[in-house]
Amino acid sequence: MNSASTRRQEAIVGTFVIIAAGLLIATIFSLTGFFNRGDVPYRAFFKNAGGLRPGAEVRYAGGPPVGRIQDVRTDAHDTTRMEIIFRVKPDVPVKTDSTATITSNSPLSDNFLGIVPGTNAAPRAPAGSTLKSNEYVGFGELEAEIAELGPQAKILLGNLNDRVIELQVTVARVNDVLNDKNRANLSASIGNVRGVLEENRQPLHSTITHLDDASARMAPLLEDLKKTNADARQTINTLEGTIAENRTDLRQSVADLRRVLETANNVTDQLDRTLNANGENIDDILSNFRQASQNLRQFTETLKQRPYTLLRSSMPPAHEPGKVPKPD
Repeated sequence: MNSASTRRQEAIVGTFVIIAAGLLIATIFSLTGFFNRGDVPYRAFFKNAGGLRPGAEVRYAGGPPVGRIQDVRTDAHDTTRMEIIFRVKPDVPVKTDSTATITSNSPLSDNFLGIVPGTNAAPRAPAGSTLKSNEYVGFGELEAEIAELGPQAKILLGNLNDRVIELQVTVARVNDVLNDKNRANLSASIGNVRGVLEENRQPLHSTITHLDDASARMAPLLEDLKKTNADARQTINTLEGTIAENRTDLRQSVADLRRVLETANNVTDQLDRTLNANGENIDDILSNFRQASQNLRQFTETLKQRPYTLLRSSMPPAHEPGKVPKPD
C-alpha cells in the first residue's frame, strides 16, 4: 500500500516537472523569437531606451501586443543612442511614415515599444527598415527640466507678488475714490443725465430718425462713388493706352522740350557773361541815368514854382502901386 502511494506521488511530481520544463522551454523559445520566424524585423534608435530589454512587448496603436523586442544595444555608429531591434507580425500595417515610441499604459506599469500608425497613402515599410522615433522622456529628464525651471519660477513668483501689492494699492485707491461722498455725487450725476435724456427724448428721437435717413441716403451716394471710381479707372486705362500708342510722339516732344531748355540755359549763360563783362559800364550808365533823373526832377520842380523861367531868364521886378512897370 505504501509502495503504491509512493509511486503515485512520484508520478505526480514527475508530471509536474515535465510540465514545468515544457513551459520553461516554451518561454525561452518565445523570448528568443523561435516561434516568430515569420515576423517582420524593424529597428529604431533612441537617446534613452527607457528600460526596454529583449522580450519586451511591441504594441501597435496602443492595442494588444503584436510583437517582441529582439535586441537592445548601443548604436555602433553613434554611441550616444541605443538601437532597438524588434519584430512584429506580418499583418501589422507598419508604414514608411510610422513612428516608434517608448511608452506605458500607466505610471506604475512597465514600458513597451509602441508603433504610431502612418497615413493610408504611405507604402508599407520593408523588412529591416528603420522607423522614425519619438524620444523618450523619463522621470529623470522631467526632474532636470523642473530643476531648470526653479529659478524662473522664483522670478515669476516675485513678479506676481509685486503685482499683488500693486493691485492692493489700486484697490485701496479705488475705495478712496468711491467713498460715500463721491458715490452720492455719482448718483446725482447719473440722475441728472437721466433727467436730461427724459426731457430731450423727442429731440433725440428726431436726431436718430435723421441719422437713419442720412444712412439710407448714403447707399446711393456710395453707388455713385463706385461708378465714379469705375469711370476714373476706365479713363486711366484709356489714358495709358493713348500714351502707349503715342509713345514715339511723346518722346519726340520731350526731346524738343529738352532742346528748348538747353537753348534757354545757353542764352542765360551768355547774358550772365555779358553782364559780368560790362558790369562797370552798366554801373556808369545807371549812375548817369540816376543823375539825369535827379536833374529832370529839379527842373520839373522849378517849372512848377517859376513857370516864367521858360520866357524870362530872371525873376520879374516887384510891382509898386501907382507906377507903371518897366519893360524888360
